[in-house]
Amino acid sequence: MNGLLIACQLLPLLGLLLIMTSNGSEKTITTISVWLSRAMGLSVASLLALWAVSGFPQYEYQWFTLYQQDDYSFPILFYLDKVGAAYLFCVWTIFAIIVKYCRVYLHREQGYKRFFQTIFGFVFGLNLIVLSGSIDMLFAGWEIVGISSFLLIAFYRHRPQPVRNALRAYTIYRFCDVGLLLGAWMSHLLFHESQHFSELASLFQNPEFEPSGYAALSLLSWLIILAASGKSAQFPFSFWLPRAMEGPTPSSAIFYGALSIHLGVFLLLRTLPIWSYQLLPRVMVFSIGLLTVIVASLSEKTQSNIKGQVAYASITQVGLMFIELSLGLESLVLLHFMGNAFLRCYQLLVSPSIVAHLLRVEGAVDSDFYVKTSHLEFLPISIRDSLPEVLQNTLYVFALQEGHLERLVRNILWEPLKRIGQTLNRINVWLKALVGLALIGLVAVVMATGNIDGNTYAAIPVSFCMVLVSLSAFSQKRSPFKVWNGVALSSSLAGIAVWLMNPQALNDVLLFLTGIIPAWLLGIWVLSRILKQDNFAENPFIYRAVAETHPGLSLLLFLSFLGLVGFPITPAFLGEDLLLSHASSHHPWFAAPITIAFVVNGIAIARVFLRLCMGRPSEVCN
Repeated sequence: MNGLLIACQLLPLLGLLLIMTSNGSEKTITTISVWLSRAMGLSVASLLALWAVSGFPQYEYQWFTLYQQDDYSFPILFYLDKVGAAYLFCVWTIFAIIVKYCRVYLHREQGYKRFFQTIFGFVFGLNLIVLSGSIDMLFAGWEIVGISSFLLIAFYRHRPQPVRNALRAYTIYRFCDVGLLLGAWMSHLLFHESQHFSELASLFQNPEFEPSGYAALSLLSWLIILAASGKSAQFPFSFWLPRAMEGPTPSSAIFYGALSIHLGVFLLLRTLPIWSYQLLPRVMVFSIGLLTVIVASLSEKTQSNIKGQVAYASITQVGLMFIELSLGLESLVLLHFMGNAFLRCYQLLVSPSIVAHLLRVEGAVDSDFYVKTSHLEFLPISIRDSLPEVLQNTLYVFALQEGHLERLVRNILWEPLKRIGQTLNRINVWLKALVGLALIGLVAVVMATGNIDGNTYAAIPVSFCMVLVSLSAFSQKRSPFKVWNGVALSSSLAGIAVWLMNPQALNDVLLFLTGIIPAWLLGIWVLSRILKQDNFAENPFIYRAVAETHPGLSLLLFLSFLGLVGFPITPAFLGEDLLLSHASSHHPWFAAPITIAFVVNGIAIARVFLRLCMGRPSEVCN
């Protein structure tokens, strides 16, 4: 079983690498995709068969330890139980269907190679989540799935709307990553060496002794619920999923109809012993599910396109799964997930055929054409029709505006941060330089005196400036260089603040910076090459289509973007977790500002990347 677990994980990664290095012809890409999907199917079927013959155990396998330092360890740990088995089966089945479907659907599509690269990357991240044995590995897969969604929503990069919606979805992803990033940190803090999923249940078996304090366990539960709600488009984040349907229909089917939409449910199932231990988190999950069902079922009625209707229908069903989980019906949730995943995948894949058929029928008749549900006329009047007309109209407007959830989230989360950043950007540059020199002097004094007791007080202004620099980059709309420099400076200040708190963390801070500094230097070099063109001088933030005019530079800028956000391809990914661990061991309050800075930094440079690399090539020449 160990070899099969590794094969299930590495085969999608192999497919991604082979397609990236291929000649780009449809025949080659199709051959690679078909054979690797078959190999993955054989591995999944063999693994599940052996697991069933063994009596459906909770199976754990540690391949190797990626990094270990003192009490911190990051093992490559696989875990298989009934939850993972159900998700793994659905992943392979739907992936195989999508591969076969796309051979025809995307024939002669300009982004054929790009699509299959992203799909294989998505499946790699999804398998990493499903088979992860710890929350650290799950977070790595979570990030890979998030960036794959980001790329596929913006697949039709010639049109501004898909690009805007990609940033909208990525913004929600990054904000809700706060829950999982801090959750991983708190799992180390609370459970120490017992944060493996296979060991969580045993920590909660004795009701006489709580595994940690009530407040800490409640906070961890809320963070997990936040991450799950954002990923599964639950209240109040329901608005982003219909907009994510801007991508190709096959990606909508595998991501937002079948698999990605259910990852929040998977997270809740995996962490069930934590958040279900107390009553309040159960009530929160129930309330979120109920509010989602109400808002999504109303909004579905006003959607003018099939994909939007399917999106809200899927959101509604996931809301029902949240309710079922809060009531302790885990087995029912698994059956519900599998049924909903296959149904929504089917509905999305046949939606283009339905539209084409209706258009043909409409063109064949001479009179007005209406789709009527005459076979339902015998049903009694609906609850909506029985309401007063004023209330009906109010509900209609409410549903048409999708509950104003997007405006609510924007006004509460992002507008205050933008206003603070805009205020900072208006401050005189000499005053900023003076503050910078004061910080440098403060650090120099601490280094010269070696006063460990004073290091904590020195870290406070450094961490405060870290957040301010991030907000300044977040609100920057004129200079991509300032955004890139601000993100790199903010990350560096995070490392300095941790070092000031804990001088023994110097090696781990340097490990973090070995991922940040090269990515920053690469980005600055790429930006200088891109922006030296004359037609970029007036307003560098409009869509520039660098991905098509200079694909090599676009790829390098994307790699720089991944490095600066701590994507799991550089040491910065491990470094983020290490910084949080070191800071929390001395002052847990520092976890909040460092996480806020990381989240805001990711959104800031994602906007720059989209603006520079997406768009229509002809716009650059005008």
